[in-house]
Amino acid sequence: MKIAFIKRNFSFYGGAEKYLNTLLESLIKEKFEIHIFSNNWLHHKELVFHKVPIIPFGSFLRAYTFNSNLNINLKDFDCVISFERTTNQHIYRAGEGCHIRWLELRSVFEPELKRITFKLNPLHRFYLNLEREIFEKTSLIIANSHMVKNEIISYYEIPSSKITVIYNGVDIEKFSPKNREKQSQLRQLYNLQDDMKVILFVGSGFKRKGLLTLLKALAILRKRPYLLLVIGKGDIKKYVKVSKSLNIEDKVLFLGTRKDIENFYAMADLFVLPTIYDPFSNATIEAMASGIPVITTINNGLAELIEEWKEGFILKNLFDHEELADKINIAIENREKMGNFARKKAKEFTIEKATEEFIKCIKKFLS
Repeated sequence: MKIAFIKRNFSFYGGAEKYLNTLLESLIKEKFEIHIFSNNWLHHKELVFHKVPIIPFGSFLRAYTFNSNLNINLKDFDCVISFERTTNQHIYRAGEGCHIRWLELRSVFEPELKRITFKLNPLHRFYLNLEREIFEKTSLIIANSHMVKNEIISYYEIPSSKITVIYNGVDIEKFSPKNREKQSQLRQLYNLQDDMKVILFVGSGFKRKGLLTLLKALAILRKRPYLLLVIGKGDIKKYVKVSKSLNIEDKVLFLGTRKDIENFYAMADLFVLPTIYDPFSNATIEAMASGIPVITTINNGLAELIEEWKEGFILKNLFDHEELADKINIAIENREKMGNFARKKAKEFTIEKATEEFIKCIKKFLS
């Protein structure tokens, strides 16, 4: 049988693509003929690639031209699966959640002039129209949390029976408490004293991921032996200035993006992601698999897996830095016990389990 996958940027060996890679490897073993429709990829002898041209200038043009240039005839394939916002597939994985919900949440903290641009920005208008068409036309939708499923039902009146929830899986071998065996060596690399407790933030798009709230919480805790490591893409210069204004510049290290991310989970005593919107944070479940407690918000789909006072804490008020500061203290004091619970929970959501559930959906559609 012929199956096509749609992914604008595809790397068969990329760490961020681990979920899709595992899925493809399983389908190849079952003798499916796999085609990839992409603009950018690494070659693999057992996959057939189809180049989708795009105009690479600006988010709107990239998204619009990828969808419009996606020359795919559904009749040529037994199943077409899209990991992107596109309008021509049998199965759509809604990994980015609902854009309409993200704009709604942004309107809470953005100034009025910025909110006005939401209606004028061609990217937002395109995504909103695209989303409605995707959810109405696509035969089967896979959401990565019940939060996202409920949003699709609420905003677009899509029947629940059309949506299947499959949580993102985690590689529990790569992200493991065993990595902590090299903790002392890693801490020496950054000249950390023995009593220093490491708080880890991992996320790209610092505003959406709630870094400002975390920095304000750290300012309350400035007299504690805490160090915050910030990993990911974002406006580092802006948040360095914020750190200085809060008098915590010596408490924060901005490390940019890192390929050896598992080493930083190994160094950390606590993972914090006070995100404004995250359909399902991979970084949070990686931290749990690594055996450290986590603090996130109710707007992270992964929060559905967290039982408070066991694996970590869930902030109901996204911007309450005082509550966050309290929860940081409690979590660090109970780091070992909560970390054990976190690891145990993460082991229930392996990448292999997520792959098996996805393949079941594909086979159900084919039947």
